[in-house]
Amino acid sequence: MKLVVGLGNPGPRYAATRHNAGFRVVERFARDHGIELSQRRFGGRYGRGSARASGGARLDVGALLPEGFMNRSGESVREALRLLPVEEVARDLLVVVDDVDLPFGRLRLRPGGSSGGHRGLEDLIAGLGRQDFARLRFGVGRPALPIDTADWVLQRFSPEEERALGALLATAAEGVLAALVEGCAAAMNRFNRAPVGEDCPGRDPRV
Repeated sequence: MKLVVGLGNPGPRYAATRHNAGFRVVERFARDHGIELSQRRFGGRYGRGSARASGGARLDVGALLPEGFMNRSGESVREALRLLPVEEVARDLLVVVDDVDLPFGRLRLRPGGSSGGHRGLEDLIAGLGRQDFARLRFGVGRPALPIDTADWVLQRFSPEEERALGALLATAAEGVLAALVEGCAAAMNRFNRAPVGEDCPGRDPRV
């Protein structure tokens, strides 16, 4: 089976913040495929079902939202991987996180790599003892005015951004499915492209 993990912070206080973009992408993916995140397992909200790929093929998928706060995600995912029939982490695990270094709504799929300073990914890499798992980064942008990054990601999206999120989350959920079905390398070619007219100056291509 495949396991999709969204990283975020639990509770209504954080639900609409930028740092919870990972939660929201996985929630949208689960909703699109009729997967109910109603079970309390692995220290989080969990659901399992089948995702329909193009052509009608169905994929056995578990969706997990760890609820031990962002920087304690590793324990939850480690337990899920120990108890679920996930055969190969490098192939069958996909983690969705927010990214302040990407413009709002931009997607970045990668088959592995460092945490890039993301606390949730740091804890996950430490907990699993490996970093060769796929991740989808959802851009939440940087503020126009100087502000500490930790404060910025715990702020809500602007009203304009919130109105745009529906379509952006739908595209991100499509990226999740493509990565699971086609593999991360193939999905990268479609979902890592910037929208026409958008650039990303100063972006480190390694992240």
